[in-house]
Amino acid sequence: MSRTLRRTALIAAGAAAILALSACTAGGTDGGDASATITEGKLTIATGEPAYAPWVLEDAPESGEGFEAAVAYAVAEELGYEADDVEWVRTSFDAAIAPGPKDFDLNIQQFSVSEERAKAVDFSSPYYTTTQAVVAAAGTDAADANSIADLKDAAIGVASGTTSLTVVEDVIAPTQDLQVFNTVDDVVAALQNGTIDAMVTDLPGAFYVRDAQLDDGVIVGQLDSSTGGDEFAFVLPKDSGLTAEVTAAVDALRENGTLDELAAKWIADQGAPVLK
Repeated sequence: MSRTLRRTALIAAGAAAILALSACTAGGTDGGDASATITEGKLTIATGEPAYAPWVLEDAPESGEGFEAAVAYAVAEELGYEADDVEWVRTSFDAAIAPGPKDFDLNIQQFSVSEERAKAVDFSSPYYTTTQAVVAAAGTDAADANSIADLKDAAIGVASGTTSLTVVEDVIAPTQDLQVFNTVDDVVAALQNGTIDAMVTDLPGAFYVRDAQLDDGVIVGQLDSSTGGDEFAFVLPKDSGLTAEVTAAVDALRENGTLDELAAKWIADQGAPVLK
């Protein structure tokens, strides 16, 4: 073969290799950037095991029922994925935010954004800001409260050094002195033994107190204040190629009112109304 023919053959082979590489790495047209996901054409989303209400109902995120399950599918749709293209895996909370490789594209289980965590993983923009909520024992006057005014005369407890203290003083302004305890567990104990009528903690904590720590707990409702609320966001692997796209999707859902609608349906309407 002549030198000219050999050169032509090499150029043609190089062009073919570039086209093949481009075909492997180009983003899909229907499912976001295929090269950025673990499985091409699929979006792998992780959550905790078990996953609790109101974030996921019946520990079945694939049902799309529960606030975080519904948000996950809404984001997937914004990214161009069909519901059937979403695959769920489970991880512990700590493993998800630890440095190292991940077996998910996105992880959603009430991760609050912090600078320390952002050293090991990426965060999307926030899909939810926590509120404070009132928990009471069933059968008490506080448990039957339907408004802020109904709580004015209640004996209310909070943990020291928390946002709860400020929010109770600003929003409820109780007539009795606010009872301050060292820890949330101490506040729960005081509620259990009748020392206080109600307690205030962040909403995720309120669901935990009601479902795991009290036999007859009632979430009276949320307090209409975002003072000091934690911002929950999706966790992604560090330097993920999907981070910007997921952030844009969350922002779009916030701007068009979808996130507020989902919060109302799966949180407020599932036993945590906003008290007025």
